[in-house]
Amino acid sequence: MKFVLAAFIALAAAADAGVAILDTDNYDSLTAGKTVFIKFFAPWCGHCKSMASDWEKLASDFESAEDIMIAEVDCDNDTNKPICTANGVQGFPTLKYGNAMALDDYEGGRDYSSLSGFAKENLKPTCSPFNLDLCEGDEKASIEKYFAMDIAELEKKVAEVDSAIEKADKTFEEGLEALQDKYTKMMEEHEAMVEEEKNKSGYKMLKAVKAMKKTSETAREEL
Repeated sequence: MKFVLAAFIALAAAADAGVAILDTDNYDSLTAGKTVFIKFFAPWCGHCKSMASDWEKLASDFESAEDIMIAEVDCDNDTNKPICTANGVQGFPTLKYGNAMALDDYEGGRDYSSLSGFAKENLKPTCSPFNLDLCEGDEKASIEKYFAMDIAELEKKVAEVDSAIEKADKTFEEGLEALQDKYTKMMEEHEAMVEEEKNKSGYKMLKAVKAMKKTSETAREEL
C-alpha cells in the first residue's frame, strides 16, 4: 500500500511539473502532431535522479505550449520495452527530441541551462504528416506518396526497413563478438609469451639480484 501511494505521489508530482508520462497506451495519441523532448529513464538510475528536478523545471517552461511536449518514458517498466527498443535506448538516461515517430539523439549537457537553451532553439514545429503545411519539396512529396498507400502496404514497407535494421544490428553484434574473441586470444598469447620469457631468463631472480647489488653498492658509497 505504501509503495502504491508513493508511486502515485511521484507520478502526480511529475504531472504537476508538466512532465508528460508516456507509455505504450498513450505514446501515439499524446505525441501526435507535437515536437517532443523525451527522457528515457530507469527509476534506479542515479544520473536520471540527479537531473529529475532540471527536467521538471524544463517541462514547466513549456507547459502552456500546445505543440511542444517535455516527456519521459520509464524503460524499466516491461510494458514500455517496445517503445524503448524501437527508439534504440541502450543506457539511461537517454534523451531524444523531434518527431516522436522518428526521434533524433540529444547529445548536449544534462543541466537546466543546457537543456533549456537547446529546447528553445530546437523544439519547434517541423514537417510531419500532422504539419503538412510546413513541408515542401521532396519531404512533402514523400508524405503525400505514403498517404496514398493503404495500411497494409505501409506496414509492409516499415517491416522491410525494420528487417534491414535488425540484420545490420546482428551483423554488428557478430562482428563485435568476433573482435572480442580475437582480443581474448591475443591477450592469452601475449600473457603466455611474457610468462615464457620471464621463466626462460630467470627474470624474478635476475631482478632480485640486481636490486640487492644496487643496495649493497649504495651502502658502500655511503660509508
